[in-house]
Amino acid sequence: MRAEGAAAHGIGKDFRKYWQIYAFLLLPVIYLAIFAYVPMGGVLIAFKKYNPNDGILGSPWVGFNYFKKFFSSYQFERVITNTLRVSIYSLLASFPLPILFALVLNTLRDGWFKKTVQTVTYMPHFISMVVLVGMVIRFFNPVNGLYAKIYALLGFAGQPPDLLASPAAFIHMYVWSGVWQNFGWDSIIYLAALTAVSTELHEAAQIDGATRLRRMIHVDFPAILPTVTIMLILRFGQIMGVGFEKVYLMQNSLNLRTSEVISTYVYKVGIGAEAGARTDYSYATAIGLFNSAINLVLVAGVNKLTSKYGETSLW
Repeated sequence: MRAEGAAAHGIGKDFRKYWQIYAFLLLPVIYLAIFAYVPMGGVLIAFKKYNPNDGILGSPWVGFNYFKKFFSSYQFERVITNTLRVSIYSLLASFPLPILFALVLNTLRDGWFKKTVQTVTYMPHFISMVVLVGMVIRFFNPVNGLYAKIYALLGFAGQPPDLLASPAAFIHMYVWSGVWQNFGWDSIIYLAALTAVSTELHEAAQIDGATRLRRMIHVDFPAILPTVTIMLILRFGQIMGVGFEKVYLMQNSLNLRTSEVISTYVYKVGIGAEAGARTDYSYATAIGLFNSAINLVLVAGVNKLTSKYGETSLW
């Protein structure tokens, strides 16, 4: 009890001394409370037959009926498969590239070339998703897009295949447009980690005859490995969380077979966006809750593995 009292006294003294710094936390805490924690009470409607007139508490309980409905739906296998395909493909394509880019960029001497490369690769991150998808649609237009022009310059006759309407091409356009937009920005955290690498290690390696490539592999990469591990754990927590906006903007009736993912399906079910469909808040919430539960299990599982077999973990 005496130790707990001393700890509480120490926290109170620290707060009084640095209250201005703690005050900066007030707005983020309020934001999280309003937009992240208060809405959690709404997940109750996943277990109820929600009626807006009766409210959340007044609506009757139905247990796991909506979860069973989703598991038995013909859409279940499709949206789960599409979500996993897009997520895993994105992870394999987009996760290693920022690491490699940061390692290579770190070997360059500071100067106009390095700064120019950094600026050029960071800029696409600030393009809005609507503009990005508009660029993709314009580029791959089979009639007058750059894709059509290149197709004609290569000597092919006729009109090129419409990739925007191709179910097979959707995943490639989605993933690689995302890689182009974000790999430069994602490399910032690894470049920041590389600044902490001691120059003495590089000097010692050079004295031993290590080339620049050897130093990159045996000095730089081990130094950023804890950061890589943390980022990988966080990415695994988003495996089932494919973003809604970009998929929905690239979606059309012809590529729907491979582009329908959990987030777009929840949106359509939740507001009745499909032709002839009714709004079903409870069903949409049940699907979203199932998705969040899977992400939580993945984060916990990967974190457990990294803590068991490595030295880095989230907790």
